[in-house]
Amino acid sequence: MFKNKISWDKARIKDAIIAFSPVLIIAAAFVYIVYRYVDPAPPKHVTITAGDPNGNYFAAAIKYKELMKKEGIDLEILPSKGAWDNLKRLEDPASHVEIGFVQDGLGSREKSPDVSSLGSLFYEPVWIFYRGKREVHRLTQLAGLRIAIGEMGGETHTMAKKLLNAAEVTDKNSHWLELGAEDEVTALHEGQADAAFFIASANEPMIQTLIKDPNVKLISLDQAEALTRQFPYLHHLTLPHGTFDLAKNIPSNDIELVAPTATLLARNSLHPAIIYLFLKATAKVHHQPGIFEKKSEFPEDKDFVFPINAGAKEYFKNGAPFWLRYLPFWLATLMERFIFLVLPTAAIVIPLLKLIPRFLNWRIRSRIYQGYGELKMLEDQIRGNARPEQVEEYVARLDVIENRIHQMNFPIDVFDDVYVLREHIHFVRERLDSLMARAGKDSATA
Repeated sequence: MFKNKISWDKARIKDAIIAFSPVLIIAAAFVYIVYRYVDPAPPKHVTITAGDPNGNYFAAAIKYKELMKKEGIDLEILPSKGAWDNLKRLEDPASHVEIGFVQDGLGSREKSPDVSSLGSLFYEPVWIFYRGKREVHRLTQLAGLRIAIGEMGGETHTMAKKLLNAAEVTDKNSHWLELGAEDEVTALHEGQADAAFFIASANEPMIQTLIKDPNVKLISLDQAEALTRQFPYLHHLTLPHGTFDLAKNIPSNDIELVAPTATLLARNSLHPAIIYLFLKATAKVHHQPGIFEKKSEFPEDKDFVFPINAGAKEYFKNGAPFWLRYLPFWLATLMERFIFLVLPTAAIVIPLLKLIPRFLNWRIRSRIYQGYGELKMLEDQIRGNARPEQVEEYVARLDVIENRIHQMNFPIDVFDDVYVLREHIHFVRERLDSLMARAGKDSATA
């Protein structure tokens, strides 16, 4: 009896394994797919394209690297020729560059559909210096002069051409010199250029040198506001007099300038957790006031060309996600991924678990139905071939069916079926007893 009980317990265990196995397999497969592909772990290594090692982009990237290192992320900084070079790398998946600095106004979302903005970081004023005694306040006044417009293919070159063409100053009615920034400074000093365009922050040494040079002047654009209407990615800035030298009052009057912003662009494939880390880093690095920037003005969504990244939009609106505010980065990402996995998995597993009792009930009833099947087969054999010498064999087979049913530990909700089966077994046993009695009477008569 004890062995039979153990045998039945093993059957129950087998049923449970059969019932739970599909659920566990489905849940494990779902968790693996979500964990591996839908919500993969953030990478430990990220590559940023930064620009000239002596420029502001590179300096900012170094500060990002220090902040990212504290979070366990290795930020690789790649030098480049400038914003255009950075954009080309971001457009090319084979470059393995995920993030980079680009000047607003360059490129287009149509040509770079897989790139979005993480926000603007600081202003990059357009400085236009000129030689001569006459006052120049408009771009149209540069017609007929020798104008250094930056190196071919650079962002200064691109911006200068746009502004000059808008003022109808072309390479037909003036002489354009395509020079690098250092050569532009030399050309101005030596009188080889009458005017020169630069795009740089106010703290760049060459800007501070030129603005203090008595032989050159900085153009104050009286149409600066009009230029921002024609080129929406430009911003109207005012450089207050005395900014660079209060004692000597340099510059001697307020200067009206226009400026695009430096923006941080990222490939849309960059992990959301890494995006939040960069946003957190930019908030620390760029929130301080500058000559043109107000305190906490940056980072901000001022990008005109590229759409704001969904994570950045949420960050600017509500700040960092809950977990990233109060937990270390590794633990915050672990918690977010855990929640991301648990809720969908529960949505799949819970309905499947509700089917398990039905399956187990079906397995239990199938044993009852098996007994009915064996009993029906035995009854058919008795009815069709009820020879007295086979009665003992039929009785033994009936005993096996009855003992197996008796040893099974059925739940209450199937007791009705069990008792009906036992009644049928009893009915067949009575028939066998009748056959045995008849066989005994025939033997005695003989």
